[in-house]
Amino acid sequence: MTIPLPALTHETLWAILRDELDDDTANQLVWSALGYRWTGEQWSAESVDSSWREAYPEPPNFIESRPATVKLTRSIAPQHKQLLKEVLGFGGYKIDELVPRKTRRATMVNWLLGYMQNGG
Repeated sequence: MTIPLPALTHETLWAILRDELDDDTANQLVWSALGYRWTGEQWSAESVDSSWREAYPEPPNFIESRPATVKLTRSIAPQHKQLLKEVLGFGGYKIDELVPRKTRRATMVNWLLGYMQNGG
């Protein structure tokens, strides 16, 4: 089930990085940007790029799925790889914070920044 999504702003992106935004909302922001649409009953992949639609006919949970996050990372254009640092000034996590949950959230934010840079 979908929930009203917050605007895709720097504040929202920081909330994802700080783990202040719940997983469902963070995932749905990426799903929406990828083209998944809520039909009122289920998520539709009709508008999703074929490479994503074939691999994930149902939208993946990026925080729980390493393969989905790897695919997301690989889909970030080279010129957008440093947007966390360049746009948000994010210096990364401390060593004791380097856990899959946080690094996957950082990947989601970096991907969303690239999406925003491309006019999304």
